[in-house]
Amino acid sequence: MTGSPSSAGVSTALFTDRYELTMAATALADGTAHRHCVFEVFARRLPEGRRYGVVAGTGRLLESIERFRFGEQELAMLDGIVDDDTLSWLADYRFSGDIDGYPEGELYFPGSPILTVTGTFVDAVLLETLVLSILNHDSAVASAAARMVTAAAGRPIIEMGSRRTHEAAAVASARATYLAGFATTSNLEAQRRHGIPTAGTAAHAWVLLHDDELAAFTSQVKALGADTTLLVDTYDIRRGVELAVEAAGTGLGAIRIDSGDLGELARQARDQLDALGATDTKIVLSGDLDEYAIASLRAEPVDSYGVGTSVVTGSGAPTAGMVYKLVEVDGRPVAKRSESKESRGGRKSAIRRYKPTGTAIEEVVHQAENPPALGPHDRVVPIPLVRGGEQVSGLPTLEESREHLRAALVSVPWEGLKLSRGEPALPTVFEGM
Repeated sequence: MTGSPSSAGVSTALFTDRYELTMAATALADGTAHRHCVFEVFARRLPEGRRYGVVAGTGRLLESIERFRFGEQELAMLDGIVDDDTLSWLADYRFSGDIDGYPEGELYFPGSPILTVTGTFVDAVLLETLVLSILNHDSAVASAAARMVTAAAGRPIIEMGSRRTHEAAAVASARATYLAGFATTSNLEAQRRHGIPTAGTAAHAWVLLHDDELAAFTSQVKALGADTTLLVDTYDIRRGVELAVEAAGTGLGAIRIDSGDLGELARQARDQLDALGATDTKIVLSGDLDEYAIASLRAEPVDSYGVGTSVVTGSGAPTAGMVYKLVEVDGRPVAKRSESKESRGGRKSAIRRYKPTGTAIEEVVHQAENPPALGPHDRVVPIPLVRGGEQVSGLPTLEESREHLRAALVSVPWEGLKLSRGEPALPTVFEGM
Protein backbone atom coordinates (compact mmCIF):
# COMPACT_ATOMS: atom_id res chain seq x y z
CA MET A 1 0.00 0.00 0.00
CA THR A 2 1.74 3.14 -1.20
CA GLY A 3 -1.00 5.76 -1.17
CA SER A 4 0.19 9.35 -0.95
CA PRO A 5 -1.64 12.56 -0.08
CA SER A 6 -1.89 15.33 -2.61
CA SER A 7 1.24 17.41 -3.03
CA ALA A 8 -0.94 20.49 -2.39
CA GLY A 9 -0.61 19.96 1.38
CA VAL A 10 -1.28 17.77 4.35
CA SER A 11 -3.87 15.03 3.89
CA THR A 12 -7.38 15.76 5.19
CA ALA A 13 -8.42 12.09 5.10
CA LEU A 14 -8.53 11.68 8.89
CA PHE A 15 -10.67 14.78 9.39
CA THR A 16 -13.55 12.34 9.59
CA ASP A 17 -15.49 10.06 11.89
CA ARG A 18 -14.57 6.43 12.33
CA TYR A 19 -17.96 5.18 11.20
CA GLU A 20 -17.43 6.61 7.70
CA LEU A 21 -14.52 4.17 7.31
CA THR A 22 -16.30 1.20 8.87
CA MET A 23 -19.31 1.79 6.61
CA ALA A 24 -16.99 1.87 3.61
CA ALA A 25 -15.30 -1.35 4.73
CA THR A 26 -18.61 -3.12 5.23
CA ALA A 27 -19.95 -1.91 1.87
CA LEU A 28 -16.80 -3.15 0.12
CA ALA A 29 -17.29 -6.51 1.79
CA ASP A 30 -20.99 -6.96 0.99
CA GLY A 31 -20.95 -5.65 -2.57
CA THR A 32 -22.94 -2.43 -2.07
CA ALA A 33 -19.93 -0.12 -2.20
CA HIS A 34 -20.25 0.80 -5.85
CA ARG A 35 -23.95 1.49 -6.04
CA HIS A 36 -24.61 4.86 -7.65
CA CYS A 37 -25.68 7.26 -4.89
CA VAL A 38 -26.71 10.85 -4.39
CA PHE A 39 -26.13 12.62 -1.07
CA GLU A 40 -27.52 16.07 -0.30
CA VAL A 41 -26.60 18.72 2.23
CA PHE A 42 -29.47 20.82 3.57
CA ALA A 43 -30.73 22.45 6.77
CA ARG A 44 -34.16 21.40 7.99
CA ARG A 45 -34.57 24.75 9.68
CA LEU A 46 -32.69 27.97 10.32
CA PRO A 47 -31.27 28.73 13.77
CA GLU A 48 -33.80 30.26 16.14
CA GLY A 49 -34.61 33.84 15.20
CA ARG A 50 -32.76 33.81 11.87
CA ARG A 51 -34.40 34.82 8.60
CA TYR A 52 -31.75 33.45 6.18
CA GLY A 53 -28.47 31.55 6.08
CA VAL A 54 -25.28 32.27 4.15
CA VAL A 55 -23.36 29.52 2.35
CA ALA A 56 -19.69 29.79 3.24
CA GLY A 57 -16.68 27.49 3.20
CA THR A 58 -17.23 26.05 -0.28
CA GLY A 59 -13.81 27.13 -1.49
CA ARG A 60 -12.13 25.65 1.58
CA LEU A 61 -14.14 22.46 1.15
CA LEU A 62 -13.16 21.90 -2.47
CA GLU A 63 -9.50 22.41 -1.64
CA SER A 64 -9.84 19.98 1.29
CA ILE A 65 -11.47 17.34 -0.91
CA GLU A 66 -8.49 17.51 -3.26
CA ARG A 67 -6.30 16.62 -0.28
CA PHE A 68 -8.59 13.83 0.95
CA ARG A 69 -6.04 11.11 0.20
CA PHE A 70 -4.74 8.23 2.32
CA GLY A 71 -0.96 8.25 2.55
CA GLU A 72 1.28 5.89 4.48
CA GLN A 73 0.70 7.65 7.81
CA GLU A 74 -3.06 7.64 7.41
CA LEU A 75 -3.12 3.99 6.38
CA ALA A 76 -0.94 3.02 9.34
CA MET A 77 -3.37 4.81 11.64
CA LEU A 78 -6.27 2.81 10.18
CA ASP A 79 -4.55 -0.57 10.45
CA GLY A 80 -6.72 -2.52 12.87
CA ILE A 81 -9.71 -0.22 12.35
CA VAL A 82 -10.51 -1.57 8.88
CA ASP A 83 -9.41 -4.77 7.16
CA ASP A 84 -6.51 -5.18 4.72
CA ASP A 85 -8.72 -5.17 1.63
CA THR A 86 -10.17 -1.83 2.68
CA LEU A 87 -6.70 -0.46 3.38
CA SER A 88 -5.65 -1.47 -0.12
CA TRP A 89 -8.71 0.27 -1.58
CA LEU A 90 -8.12 3.42 0.48
CA ALA A 91 -4.51 3.61 -0.71
CA ASP A 92 -5.82 4.44 -4.18
CA TYR A 93 -8.84 6.47 -3.09
CA ARG A 94 -9.52 9.79 -4.73
CA PHE A 95 -12.99 11.26 -4.97
CA SER A 96 -14.05 10.75 -8.59
CA GLY A 97 -17.70 11.81 -8.51
CA ASP A 98 -19.59 15.04 -9.18
CA ILE A 99 -20.55 17.86 -6.85
CA ASP A 100 -23.09 20.60 -7.45
CA GLY A 101 -24.07 23.25 -4.96
CA TYR A 102 -25.09 26.74 -4.03
CA PRO A 103 -22.24 29.11 -4.89
CA GLU A 104 -20.32 30.51 -1.96
CA GLY A 105 -21.94 33.71 -0.76
CA GLU A 106 -25.43 32.48 -1.71
CA LEU A 107 -28.36 32.68 0.69
CA TYR A 108 -30.08 29.47 1.73
CA PHE A 109 -33.35 28.62 3.43
CA PRO A 110 -34.94 25.56 5.08
CA GLY A 111 -34.73 22.63 2.67
CA SER A 112 -32.43 24.32 0.16
CA PRO A 113 -30.24 21.66 -1.58
CA ILE A 114 -27.02 23.41 -0.58
CA LEU A 115 -24.68 20.68 -1.84
CA THR A 116 -25.28 17.54 -3.93
CA VAL A 117 -22.59 14.84 -4.00
CA THR A 118 -22.96 12.15 -6.66
CA GLY A 119 -20.84 9.01 -7.00
CA THR A 120 -20.51 5.49 -5.69
CA PHE A 121 -21.53 4.94 -2.09
CA VAL A 122 -17.93 4.66 -0.89
CA ASP A 123 -16.86 7.62 -3.02
CA ALA A 124 -19.42 9.90 -1.42
CA VAL A 125 -19.94 8.61 2.12
CA LEU A 126 -16.31 9.21 3.07
CA LEU A 127 -16.78 12.97 2.57
CA GLU A 128 -19.69 13.40 4.97
CA THR A 129 -17.83 14.59 8.06
CA LEU A 130 -15.44 16.83 6.14
CA VAL A 131 -18.30 18.47 4.24
CA LEU A 132 -20.39 19.12 7.33
CA SER A 133 -17.57 20.31 9.57
CA ILE A 134 -16.50 22.97 7.06
CA LEU A 135 -19.91 24.11 5.84
CA ASN A 136 -21.56 24.10 9.27
CA HIS A 137 -18.80 26.20 10.84
CA ASP A 138 -18.16 28.67 8.05
CA SER A 139 -21.84 29.16 7.21
CA ALA A 140 -22.68 29.81 10.88
CA VAL A 141 -19.97 32.47 11.12
CA ALA A 142 -20.85 34.07 7.78
CA SER A 143 -24.57 34.14 8.63
CA ALA A 144 -23.86 35.96 11.90
CA ALA A 145 -21.42 38.30 10.20
CA ALA A 146 -23.91 39.20 7.47
CA ARG A 147 -26.43 40.26 10.11
CA MET A 148 -23.77 42.46 11.70
CA VAL A 149 -22.87 44.04 8.37
CA THR A 150 -26.53 44.87 7.80
CA ALA A 151 -26.80 46.33 11.30
CA ALA A 152 -23.66 48.44 10.74
CA ALA A 153 -25.37 50.12 7.76
CA GLY A 154 -22.21 50.79 5.79
CA ARG A 155 -19.79 51.35 8.65
CA PRO A 156 -16.78 49.01 8.38
CA ILE A 157 -16.23 46.14 10.82
CA ILE A 158 -12.94 44.51 11.76
CA GLU A 159 -13.00 40.83 12.78
CA MET A 160 -10.88 40.39 15.91
CA GLY A 161 -11.95 37.05 17.38
CA SER A 162 -8.78 35.00 16.98
CA ARG A 163 -8.24 34.78 20.74
CA ARG A 164 -11.74 33.46 21.29
CA THR A 165 -11.62 30.31 19.17
CA HIS A 166 -9.37 27.48 17.98
CA GLU A 167 -6.37 28.71 16.00
CA ALA A 168 -7.50 26.95 12.79
CA ALA A 169 -11.09 28.11 13.28
CA ALA A 170 -9.78 31.66 13.67
CA VAL A 171 -8.44 31.64 10.11
CA ALA A 172 -11.63 30.07 8.73
CA SER A 173 -13.72 32.60 10.66
CA ALA A 174 -11.74 35.51 9.26
CA ARG A 175 -12.40 34.22 5.75
CA ALA A 176 -16.13 33.73 6.43
CA THR A 177 -16.55 37.21 7.93
CA TYR A 178 -14.74 38.82 5.02
CA LEU A 179 -17.04 36.95 2.64
CA ALA A 180 -19.98 38.38 4.61
CA GLY A 181 -18.75 41.96 4.23
CA PHE A 182 -16.37 42.65 7.12
CA ALA A 183 -13.66 45.08 6.01
CA THR A 184 -10.61 43.57 7.69
CA THR A 185 -9.36 40.97 10.15
CA SER A 186 -6.77 41.04 12.90
CA ASN A 187 -5.51 37.57 11.88
CA LEU A 188 -2.29 37.58 9.88
CA GLU A 189 -2.56 33.95 8.78
CA ALA A 190 -5.86 34.84 7.12
CA GLN A 191 -4.05 37.51 5.16
CA ARG A 192 -1.32 35.09 4.10
CA ARG A 193 -3.67 32.27 3.21
CA HIS A 194 -6.66 34.12 1.79
CA GLY A 195 -5.44 37.65 1.01
CA ILE A 196 -7.79 39.29 3.52
CA PRO A 197 -6.76 42.83 4.56
CA THR A 198 -5.57 43.07 8.17
CA ALA A 199 -5.79 45.83 10.76
CA GLY A 200 -4.77 46.40 14.38
CA THR A 201 -2.47 48.57 16.45
CA ALA A 202 -2.21 48.07 20.22
CA ALA A 203 -3.90 46.58 23.29
CA HIS A 204 -4.25 47.82 26.85
CA ALA A 205 -0.98 46.06 27.69
CA TRP A 206 0.83 48.60 25.53
CA VAL A 207 -0.45 51.48 27.64
CA LEU A 208 0.21 49.65 30.91
CA LEU A 209 3.79 48.93 29.83
CA HIS A 210 4.63 52.64 29.87
CA ASP A 211 4.86 54.96 32.85
CA ASP A 212 1.89 56.98 31.62
CA GLU A 213 -0.57 57.20 28.72
CA LEU A 214 1.18 60.10 27.05
CA ALA A 215 4.41 58.12 26.81
CA ALA A 216 2.57 55.14 25.32
CA PHE A 217 0.70 57.28 22.79
CA THR A 218 3.76 59.27 21.81
CA SER A 219 5.76 56.11 21.21
CA GLN A 220 2.99 54.56 19.11
CA VAL A 221 2.60 57.69 17.00
CA LYS A 222 6.35 57.88 16.47
CA ALA A 223 6.43 54.27 15.26
CA LEU A 224 3.18 54.06 13.30
CA GLY A 225 2.42 57.65 12.35
CA ALA A 226 -0.33 60.06 13.34
CA ASP A 227 -2.87 58.09 11.33
CA THR A 228 -2.76 55.28 13.89
CA THR A 229 -5.59 54.29 16.25
CA LEU A 230 -5.00 55.00 19.95
CA LEU A 231 -6.79 52.98 22.63
CA VAL A 232 -8.07 55.59 25.10
CA ASP A 233 -10.01 53.67 27.77
CA THR A 234 -7.23 52.14 29.88
CA TYR A 235 -7.80 54.72 32.62
CA ASP A 236 -10.03 57.78 32.28
CA ILE A 237 -11.44 58.06 28.76
CA ARG A 238 -11.79 61.82 28.71
CA ARG A 239 -8.19 62.25 29.80
CA GLY A 240 -7.18 59.57 27.32
CA VAL A 241 -8.75 61.45 24.42
CA GLU A 242 -6.99 64.64 25.50
CA LEU A 243 -3.61 62.91 25.65
CA ALA A 244 -4.18 61.14 22.35
CA VAL A 245 -4.64 64.45 20.55
CA GLU A 246 -1.68 65.91 22.42
CA ALA A 247 0.51 63.03 21.21
CA ALA A 248 -0.68 62.86 17.60
CA GLY A 249 -2.08 66.31 16.91
CA THR A 250 -5.40 67.05 15.28
CA GLY A 251 -4.49 64.68 12.44
CA LEU A 252 -4.90 61.64 14.70
CA GLY A 253 -6.39 58.80 12.68
CA ALA A 254 -8.72 57.27 15.25
CA ILE A 255 -9.40 56.46 18.87
CA ARG A 256 -10.75 53.14 20.09
CA ILE A 257 -13.10 52.65 23.05
CA ASP A 258 -13.40 49.08 24.31
CA SER A 259 -15.55 49.29 27.45
CA GLY A 260 -18.35 51.14 29.20
CA ASP A 261 -21.56 52.62 27.83
CA LEU A 262 -20.31 52.75 24.26
CA GLY A 263 -23.04 54.96 22.86
CA GLU A 264 -22.71 57.62 25.53
CA LEU A 265 -18.91 57.47 25.45
CA ALA A 266 -18.89 57.83 21.67
CA ARG A 267 -21.01 60.97 21.88
CA GLN A 268 -18.80 62.47 24.56
CA ALA A 269 -15.64 61.57 22.66
CA ARG A 270 -16.96 63.07 19.43
CA ASP A 271 -17.78 66.35 21.15
CA GLN A 272 -14.37 66.40 22.83
CA LEU A 273 -12.45 65.57 19.64
CA ASP A 274 -14.29 68.29 17.73
CA ALA A 275 -13.60 70.81 20.48
CA LEU A 276 -9.89 69.92 20.33
CA GLY A 277 -9.85 70.45 16.57
CA ALA A 278 -9.57 66.75 15.72
CA THR A 279 -12.71 66.84 13.60
CA ASP A 280 -11.52 64.13 11.20
CA THR A 281 -10.40 61.69 13.91
CA LYS A 282 -12.56 58.58 13.74
CA ILE A 283 -14.12 56.63 16.60
CA VAL A 284 -13.80 52.85 16.71
CA LEU A 285 -15.93 50.86 19.16
CA SER A 286 -15.26 47.31 20.37
CA GLY A 287 -16.03 45.21 23.42
CA ASP A 288 -18.53 42.31 23.31
CA LEU A 289 -20.40 43.68 20.32
CA ASP A 290 -22.94 41.60 18.40
CA GLU A 291 -25.53 42.49 15.75
CA TYR A 292 -27.99 43.78 18.37
CA ALA A 293 -25.41 46.03 20.04
CA ILE A 294 -24.28 47.33 16.65
CA ALA A 295 -27.88 48.08 15.67
CA SER A 296 -28.40 49.97 18.93
CA LEU A 297 -25.42 52.19 18.08
CA ARG A 298 -26.63 53.12 14.62
CA ALA A 299 -27.55 56.69 15.61
CA GLU A 300 -24.29 57.32 17.47
CA PRO A 301 -21.17 59.05 16.05
CA VAL A 302 -19.35 55.79 15.36
CA ASP A 303 -17.08 55.24 12.36
CA SER A 304 -16.28 51.53 12.66
CA TYR A 305 -16.63 48.51 14.92
CA GLY A 306 -14.42 45.70 16.17
CA VAL A 307 -16.18 42.37 16.72
CA GLY A 308 -14.66 39.25 18.27
CA THR A 309 -16.32 36.56 20.37
CA SER A 310 -19.84 36.89 19.04
CA VAL A 311 -18.97 36.49 15.37
CA VAL A 312 -16.49 33.60 15.63
CA THR A 313 -19.06 31.67 17.69
CA GLY A 314 -21.93 32.36 15.28
CA SER A 315 -23.54 34.90 17.63
CA GLY A 316 -25.54 32.27 19.48
CA ALA A 317 -25.75 29.79 16.59
CA PRO A 318 -22.32 28.08 16.42
CA THR A 319 -23.47 25.60 13.77
CA ALA A 320 -25.66 26.00 10.73
CA GLY A 321 -27.43 22.71 11.49
CA MET A 322 -26.78 21.23 8.05
CA VAL A 323 -27.10 17.48 7.47
CA TYR A 324 -25.69 15.13 4.80
CA LYS A 325 -28.32 12.64 3.70
CA LEU A 326 -28.49 9.82 1.18
CA VAL A 327 -31.44 10.63 -1.12
CA GLU A 328 -30.97 8.31 -4.09
CA VAL A 329 -29.56 4.81 -4.73
CA ASP A 330 -29.22 3.52 -8.30
CA GLY A 331 -31.82 6.05 -9.44
CA ARG A 332 -34.30 5.08 -6.72
CA PRO A 333 -35.33 7.84 -4.29
CA VAL A 334 -34.67 7.01 -0.63
CA ALA A 335 -35.46 9.07 2.46
CA LYS A 336 -35.31 8.94 6.23
CA ARG A 337 -38.82 8.87 7.71
CA SER A 338 -38.24 9.06 11.46
CA GLU A 339 -40.32 11.49 13.49
CA SER A 340 -39.07 15.12 13.42
CA LYS A 341 -36.25 14.23 11.00
CA GLU A 342 -38.13 13.42 7.82
CA SER A 343 -36.30 13.96 4.55
CA ARG A 344 -37.42 14.13 0.92
CA GLY A 345 -35.98 11.51 -1.38
CA GLY A 346 -34.52 11.97 -4.84
CA ARG A 347 -31.95 14.31 -6.29
CA LYS A 348 -33.14 17.91 -6.10
CA SER A 349 -32.33 21.32 -7.46
CA ALA A 350 -33.70 24.80 -6.76
CA ILE A 351 -34.94 27.89 -8.51
CA ARG A 352 -35.15 31.31 -6.94
CA ARG A 353 -38.01 33.41 -8.19
CA TYR A 354 -37.84 37.21 -8.42
CA LYS A 355 -40.15 40.10 -9.09
CA PRO A 356 -39.32 42.27 -12.13
CA THR A 357 -37.88 44.77 -9.62
CA GLY A 358 -35.24 42.24 -8.54
CA THR A 359 -36.80 41.40 -5.18
CA ALA A 360 -36.66 37.68 -4.42
CA ILE A 361 -40.03 36.12 -3.58
CA GLU A 362 -39.57 32.36 -3.06
CA GLU A 363 -37.23 29.38 -3.14
CA VAL A 364 -38.59 26.54 -5.29
CA VAL A 365 -37.06 23.13 -4.53
CA HIS A 366 -37.87 20.45 -7.10
CA GLN A 367 -36.83 17.03 -8.34
CA ALA A 368 -33.78 17.61 -10.53
CA GLU A 369 -35.12 15.57 -13.45
CA ASN A 370 -38.40 17.52 -13.51
CA PRO A 371 -37.63 21.25 -13.29
CA PRO A 372 -40.47 23.78 -13.37
CA ALA A 373 -40.58 26.39 -16.09
CA LEU A 374 -38.26 29.34 -15.52
CA GLY A 375 -39.85 32.74 -15.41
CA PRO A 376 -38.12 35.71 -17.07
CA HIS A 377 -36.52 36.79 -13.80
CA ASP A 378 -35.95 33.38 -12.20
CA ARG A 379 -32.54 31.86 -11.54
CA VAL A 380 -31.29 28.29 -11.09
CA VAL A 381 -29.35 28.41 -7.83
CA PRO A 382 -26.95 25.40 -7.76
CA ILE A 383 -23.89 25.43 -10.01
CA PRO A 384 -21.42 22.67 -11.01
CA LEU A 385 -18.47 22.51 -8.60
CA VAL A 386 -16.75 19.19 -9.33
CA ARG A 387 -16.93 16.93 -12.36
CA GLY A 388 -15.31 13.50 -12.39
CA GLY A 389 -13.39 14.38 -9.26
CA GLU A 390 -11.90 17.54 -10.78
CA GLN A 391 -12.81 21.02 -9.60
CA VAL A 392 -14.67 22.96 -12.28
CA SER A 393 -12.66 25.84 -13.69
CA GLY A 394 -13.80 29.41 -13.36
CA LEU A 395 -15.52 29.10 -9.97
CA PRO A 396 -16.12 32.40 -8.15
CA THR A 397 -13.22 33.91 -6.25
CA LEU A 398 -13.59 35.04 -2.64
CA GLU A 399 -14.00 38.63 -3.83
CA GLU A 400 -16.66 37.60 -6.34
CA SER A 401 -18.48 35.58 -3.68
CA ARG A 402 -18.38 38.59 -1.38
CA GLU A 403 -20.04 40.70 -4.07
CA HIS A 404 -22.56 37.92 -4.78
CA LEU A 405 -23.68 37.97 -1.15
CA ARG A 406 -23.94 41.75 -1.12
CA ALA A 407 -26.26 41.58 -4.15
CA ALA A 408 -28.23 38.67 -2.68
CA LEU A 409 -28.95 40.61 0.49
CA VAL A 410 -30.12 43.58 -1.54
CA SER A 411 -32.66 41.27 -3.23
CA VAL A 412 -34.19 40.13 0.09
CA PRO A 413 -37.49 41.76 1.06
CA TRP A 414 -36.76 44.44 3.65
CA GLU A 415 -38.59 42.62 6.45
CA GLY A 416 -36.31 39.62 5.89
CA LEU A 417 -33.32 41.65 7.05
CA LYS A 418 -34.83 42.50 10.43
CA LEU A 419 -33.06 41.21 13.54
CA SER A 420 -36.38 40.38 15.17
CA ARG A 421 -37.79 36.87 15.14
CA GLY A 422 -39.93 35.90 12.20
CA GLU A 423 -40.42 33.58 9.28
CA PRO A 424 -37.59 32.95 6.79
CA ALA A 425 -37.06 35.86 4.42
CA LEU A 426 -38.18 33.64 1.53
CA PRO A 427 -40.65 30.77 1.78
CA THR A 428 -39.43 27.40 0.51
CA VAL A 429 -41.86 25.74 -1.90
CA PHE A 430 -41.37 22.02 -2.56
CA GLU A 431 -42.75 21.52 -6.04
CA GLY A 432 -43.72 18.04 -7.20
CA MET A 433 -42.74 16.40 -3.89
